[in-house]
This record gives sequence, C-alpha cells and structure tokens, in this order.
Amino acid sequence: MKVNYGFQNYPESISRDVDIPDWSLPQMLAESVRKHPDAEAMSFYGQKTTYKQLADAVSLFASRLQQAGIQKGDRVAIMLPNSPHFVISYYGILTAGAVVTQVNPMLVERELAHILQDSGAKAIVALDAVYPRVKAVESESDVSTVVVVSLQPSGVSFAPDVTFEEFLEQGKTVPVTPVSVDPAEDLAILQYTGGTTGRSKGAMLTHRNLLANVIQSYEFFKDEFRPGQDRCLTVIPLFHVFGMTSCMNLTLYTGSSLVLLPRFDIKEVLETIQREKPTTFPGVPTMYVALTNYPGVESYGVNSIRTCNSGSAPMPVELLREFERKTGAKILEGYGLSEASPTTHCNPPFTERKPGSVGVGFPSTEYKIVDTETGEHEMPVGELGELVVRGPQVMKGYWNMPEETAKTLRDGWLYTGDIAKMDEDGYLYIMDRKKDLIIASGYNVYPREIEEVIYEHPAVKEAAVVGVADPYRGETVKAFIVLKDGASCTEEEMSAYCKANMAPYKVPKLIEFRTELPKTNVGKVLRRTLRETEAEAAAGSQGEGKA
Repeated sequence: MKVNYGFQNYPESISRDVDIPDWSLPQMLAESVRKHPDAEAMSFYGQKTTYKQLADAVSLFASRLQQAGIQKGDRVAIMLPNSPHFVISYYGILTAGAVVTQVNPMLVERELAHILQDSGAKAIVALDAVYPRVKAVESESDVSTVVVVSLQPSGVSFAPDVTFEEFLEQGKTVPVTPVSVDPAEDLAILQYTGGTTGRSKGAMLTHRNLLANVIQSYEFFKDEFRPGQDRCLTVIPLFHVFGMTSCMNLTLYTGSSLVLLPRFDIKEVLETIQREKPTTFPGVPTMYVALTNYPGVESYGVNSIRTCNSGSAPMPVELLREFERKTGAKILEGYGLSEASPTTHCNPPFTERKPGSVGVGFPSTEYKIVDTETGEHEMPVGELGELVVRGPQVMKGYWNMPEETAKTLRDGWLYTGDIAKMDEDGYLYIMDRKKDLIIASGYNVYPREIEEVIYEHPAVKEAAVVGVADPYRGETVKAFIVLKDGASCTEEEMSAYCKANMAPYKVPKLIEFRTELPKTNVGKVLRRTLRETEAEAAAGSQGEGKA
C-alpha cells in the first residue's frame, strides 16, 4: 500500500501511479524530435532552433566527445548559464553515454577544483568568462578537453582550447557511435549539493530518476499543458536541478519551446515576456518579488503566463496573492530536493491550493512524517517530524560517499532532514529546513562551508554563519566573528577576503564582530541562539517602527 495521503485529492483523470518508459533521456528527446521535427525547441534572443536542428547539433557534439576519448560513464562538466549551448552540451554528453556534472558558473577556483576532482571529470564546457578559473585548476584535475562558449561575438580575449562552434564542426567527420544505456542503473547526472559537513556531495541521478520526474510532473499538471504550443520562460538556471527538470527536460518532453535567458535582469525579462509571450514560468520567490514590484508590470503582457511553479525557497503568501492579482497567473508552490530529481510535492492545479503549504505528493510518490529521534515511527496528523519520501525519482545515492548514502537512504526511503507536518488532507507544510541551511535568492548556502573559508583568515579565532530574514532575497547571510587576541580586521577587509574566496551568493552581506559566541556546555557554537537573537532584534525594530 502506497503511503501518499494526498492521493485523496486526485480527480479520476490524474493517475496515482505512472508508467515510466524504458528510455534514456536522449531517447526521450528523440521521441519529441520524431513528433515535432519542425517545431521550435529553443528561442534565445530571437535565434530560433527547431527540434530537428537541436537533434543534429546534439549528435555532432556527442560524436566529437567520442573522438576526444570520452567513453560510457565518463564525467563531463557543464559550467554555463542558460543558452542553446547548455541544452546541446547536456544532451550531447548523455548521447555519448557520459555523465553530466553540473557546475554553477559563479563558483570560485577552490569550489570548482573540488567538484572537478571529486567527479573525476575528463572534459568541461565552460563560458569564456570562467575560462581563466578553469585553466587555473585544470592541472589539479583529470580534465583534458575544455570547450569554450562565448555568448557575445567579441567575448573571447584569449586563445581558448577550442570554441564550441569549432567543436561542433569537428564532429561532422565521424558519425556518433550508439551507446547502450540501462536507464535504471546508468547515471545521467551528478548534481552537486552543498555539504553540511563542508564538503559538497554529488547526488547520483539515473536516466530513469530524471525521466520519472518528468513523467510525474506531466501527469500532475497535464490539464495545464498544451503540448507543442507552450513556451517556457527559462531564466532559472539549468545547472540547478529545478531548472533542469521543470524547465528543460519537461518542456522538451512535451514538444514545446524553451525561451532561454542567461540571467535574471528584470527589464530584460519583461521585454522577453512582451516579445515571446511565454505561457509558463518556473521560478523562485525573489524573481516574483522583482516582477510584482516593477512599475507598470501589467503593460508588458505578463498575462500571457498561465502557470508559475515556485520552488527552492518558501513563497510568502502575500507575495503570491499580489503577483497573481497583477499577472492573472497561478503560482503553484512546490517542494523538492536534488536527491529527488527534484520534485516530490506541489500545490495541485486540479483542486484546492493551500497557501503556506507545498501541496500534496506527486504520482508514484510516497511520503510520511516520522519521529526525528529514530526515524522509525510515523507521526500523527499535525505533529512535527522529519519528512521522508520514496519514489522512482529518488537518487541512486551520493557519489563516492557510501556512509552518507546509508544515512540518507533507508529501506528505499529518502530522509530529507526537513522538519514538516501534514494536515488531514495530506497537504505538506515545511516548518524548518535542513538544520542550518540558508536559502538566499533561491541558492542553497551552507554555513559550514562559509565558516571554513572565514576560519582560514589569519585574524579569525571563531566564526558562525546564519541566515537572517531579508525582504528581497528571502534570507541573507550573516557572519559572527571573534578575532584572535591582538588581531585586527575590519568589515570591509573581511568582506573583500570572502569575495575572493567564495561565490558571490555565499558572501556574507552582514558581518558582526563579537568578543564571544554562544556555546553549549561542550563548546559547540549555538547557531540557533544567534538566529533567534537576530529574529528578536528584527521584530523589535519593526515594533518600534510601528509605534
């Protein structure tokens, strides 16, 4: 018996269990190419690409990878913003039988080096702007091929190893060699998540995991889709698991079009909406904040958007209502995590939405709330506990981390580490996130990772990092620092040091120097106390403002 309390909300037209074709992701794309060869697959600043053109480019890329020595199971990294090059590289790598290693282009050298070393990547497709970072750490990795993408014609001010266009051209000399893939066993993606222990972990997602989440999404939202006609505004990063599945893979499965933007620039997004008339817009709350507050937003034709899927961070209820009032679109807030490809829950389009909840479970997805001590006893309705999920979208495990895998996957259940409760209708409410996780503008920020960088500063004795409420980013990063006796350091100096050693979204926006940090009786720093103090201070200042 499946443990999915949300099934009671499903109409007869929505299947509770889905059949997943025995396809690899390239086979999924091939099916869409067969059905819609001349339909638009991608639009990028007015440049249109049909499904047939996409398939041809994917084959060329895969062939050239094979010529470069890439074999089945080898890892190939992508360090790109949203663009046609990302989609071609992604499916080209998979067509060659290799595994995509997702890399955020904002990572600094030390972070990039870790992922390349840990994954054992043999090649990387990188934006020209990050090329110097790649070359700086290349000798510390197994990378032997660097393919450079330029989004601006004059963007390259150096001699790259090989440009993306040259790489595709070279692929014309030899046809791609078909590779046999076992969708249930063979990896498609290494999706790196921030590590609460300071080491980021590669979630191993198979072809079946990812295809399953696409099929589950399609079934859940099928009354919202217009296959072959929808246009998905794709500004959430494709290197993020949410963008990868909910934008790229799902849109290509339905034979619809990706409207690609490499970054979220509010004016550019609105002009794109006006020009391209997208019908769906998966995003994060900070994007909806910016759109809602932009003067005259209604004049840009935002009413072309029917559905928005919000993920990665909690969606404030008032923001949801205001955005819907201005645009006419429905925001369906959901929940997921990298380890689940990513979506497990969403507010349903076919029945009551409950603002503040993340909805009900997807088809073929089981979930329950268990006690936080043993994880073995199911909690009653309304009681807090740890959310555990089970389904075909759940990862195979963590790359080269058997102990972490054993802790997280137990008897097929994925222990999310998220504290949640469920109501009598099966709607899920996330009450607290994985211990100390900070979500700033949709990005996962792990305090331990930042603290380790700060601890390397010669003047630092102790450091603790927490998330504090921020009206735009959702949360922002604050560092509490105790200096060594006799040492000196200013906020400006510490900020500059952090900017040089970590990605911009991880850099503390607030820095407070203290003489000591709150600790337990065994000396463990109490981040919880720091968070509570900040929350109380914020509440106090708001109260004073109202007075």
